[in-house]
Parts: sequence; C-alpha cells; structure tokens
Amino acid sequence: MQQNGREPMTSNAATPTPAQVLKLALALSLGAAVSLGITRFSYGLLLPPMREDLGWSYALAGGMNTANAAGYLLGALMTPALMRRFGPKQLLVGGAFWASVFMVASGFLVSAPALLLQRLLAGLASAWVFVAGGLLAARLGSLQPTRAGFLLGIYYGGTGLGITLSALLVPAVLQAASQVPHGWSWAWWALAVASFVATAVLALEMRRMPGDANAAAPAPARASPANPAAQVHRFGWALAGYTLFGAGYIGYMTFVIALLREQGAGAGNITMFYALLGVACVASSRLWSGLLDRFRGGEPQAILNALLGVATILPVVSASWALAMASGLLFGAVFLSVVASTTALVRHNLPASQWATGISAFTIVFAAGQIVGPTLTGWISDGSGGLARGLVASAGILWAGALLASRQKPLQPPPA
Repeated sequence: MQQNGREPMTSNAATPTPAQVLKLALALSLGAAVSLGITRFSYGLLLPPMREDLGWSYALAGGMNTANAAGYLLGALMTPALMRRFGPKQLLVGGAFWASVFMVASGFLVSAPALLLQRLLAGLASAWVFVAGGLLAARLGSLQPTRAGFLLGIYYGGTGLGITLSALLVPAVLQAASQVPHGWSWAWWALAVASFVATAVLALEMRRMPGDANAAAPAPARASPANPAAQVHRFGWALAGYTLFGAGYIGYMTFVIALLREQGAGAGNITMFYALLGVACVASSRLWSGLLDRFRGGEPQAILNALLGVATILPVVSASWALAMASGLLFGAVFLSVVASTTALVRHNLPASQWATGISAFTIVFAAGQIVGPTLTGWISDGSGGLARGLVASAGILWAGALLASRQKPLQPPPA
C-alpha cells in the first residue's frame, strides 16, 4: 500500500546503507550506458560501413552526430519541465525506453534525411536519461558526501560499459551480416536489444531508489538573490569551457575509428581499442574521484580538458599502434570525468534545490558544443589533410576549453 504517493519502503529505505547506495549507483550507470555509450558512441564503429555503403561525405557522416546533439539540446531544454511533471526516476526509465525504440528504427532506414531524424530523436531521449540520471546520482552522493565524487564517477562511467559492449558486439554482428544488404542494420538492432535489457534492469532497480531521490524537481523559484538563474550565470567560465569540451571531444569519438582504419588497423585491433577505451571510462570513477571532491572551482575541468587534448593529438602524431592504444586509454580514462566535474561543481556550489537547474545548464551548453563539433570536424576532414587535420582542430578546441575552465572560481568560500 502506498502512502503520500510513495512506494512502500523498508524502515531503512530513506537512509540506505553504503552497499545499497553503491548498488543504486551501478544501476543508474546503466542509464548512462544506454544514453551515451550505446545510443551515441556506438555510431563511431558504424560510421565507416554506413559511409561506404551509403556514399556519405565526412561532413554528412559528422552531421549524423550533429543531429544527435541537436536532439540532445532539445531534450535538455525540455528536461526541467518534464522532471517537474514526472519526477527524475520516471523520466530516466522512460527516456531509456524511447532511446531503445529509436535504436530499433535506425536499422530500417537508409535515406539520409530519415537517419538524421532518427539521430535527432535518439538524442532527445538520451538527454532525458542523462540529466535525470545525473541528478539522481548527485542526490545519492549527498547521502554519502565523502564518496560523492566516486558515486558520480560510477554513474558517468556507465557510459564506458556501453562503449565496451558496443566494441564487442558491433564488429561481430557486422562480420556475421557481411553478405547481407545494409548489414550494418543488424548491428543497430543488436544494440537495441542490449538497450532494452539494460532499461528493464534499470526500471527494476529504480523501484528501490529512496523516496526523496525520486521527488520531482522543484518548481522555479521567484526572483531572488538565490534564484537558480542568478547563480548559474556565475558559472560562466566553466560553461564556456564545457561548450568547447562538447565541440572537441565529439570530433574524436565520431572519427577516431575511421582514422585508425585509414591507418591500416584491422577489425581485431579496432575492437581492442574501443573496448579498452570503454574499460578506461569505467575505471575513471576511481581515478579522478579525489580531484572532484577536493576542488570547488574549474580546476578539475581544466586539467581533464588539457589531458583530452593530448589524447586526441596522439594518433595524429604517429600511426604507431602503441600510440593509438595510449590515446584510447587516456581518452577513455578522462572524458567522462569532465562531465562528472560539472555535476561536482554544481553540487559543491549550489543548494540541492538548484541542482537540477545547474545540471541542465551544463547539459545545454554541452549539447550546443556537440552540435558544432562533428560537422566542423567532418568538414575539415573533407579538405586537404583529411581526418588527421580534423582531429588536430579538435585537440585545439579542447585546449582552449581548458584555458577557459581554469578561470572558474568557486561561487562562495568553502565551509569552515
């Protein structure tokens, strides 16, 4: 029997044990696996066969991820209102379901306009998942402040689970369907099945989320010195740096597989590269948690953006396979922690009632950067210098983002 609209809970449900919190964080990570790891980043593995089969330019191939980012931006703009209407838990599960549905649709489409629409809709649903999941992860962190950075890292590191699964699944399916017209369609369908399974597990586990973590986002506050909008604009340097992060990192994730194939990497090496990149994403939850807990300003974002620039330039410097592997490991170990750093920045500097607004603001500028990044990198890659020149531009954008983020100061002095 429900009381006050809440699900029945045990006596300690409002204050879960550390083991229960860890289990919930791992469940939330499945949302990140669906929304980014599978829905978005699997496209890097599918871009080469789709481009070859459908006769795309690099600009159009990049445009597919631009459409995905545009949908992500629309979804981020919608998310605060949807969370007030449905609550973050329902939005998380519902978004994961619809993202999986749109993955199924991608396997039935071959025309560029239809695929652009599919990528847009998948991005829309992904934003609902990612923002709602980030808010729930931040609230879990508030239950255990000393492990907050670690718990956020687990959530965002779930993207690595999706990347690793994609790396293991896509090449095998492509090989099995190599004699079938548009064989890449079967890879999309296999990924959709994996997404539906993850969504089912996520839905079951979210029933155990503490009641206040399932509360709807608060209604907007009236104009006051503590108004969320008045606070969020003070993150200006971090927001600017995060915009450039969105534009820079997505160029790498969209085109690095195509570059490695141009350099002669075989299917086995590609699988190893992408799988290890995903594993490094998962490991990053422990690697950078201390950095996220220690600093209250833009230092973590600046450091991590700078490292990403190094990772992006490595496969351009040399076609050495060892250097390519180093690039993938470093990139995987860093890029999702940039995302986690913005949630940590919000959590350190804003009251809990304003977390949803702060996370949404960073999600919006992140999406705006991603809209520009893939098409820009693809356009540069279509010119002289090819994909290598495109990734050089991405590295420069990331380093510029690091410089901007380094100027972000805490909004208030740390507590005594």
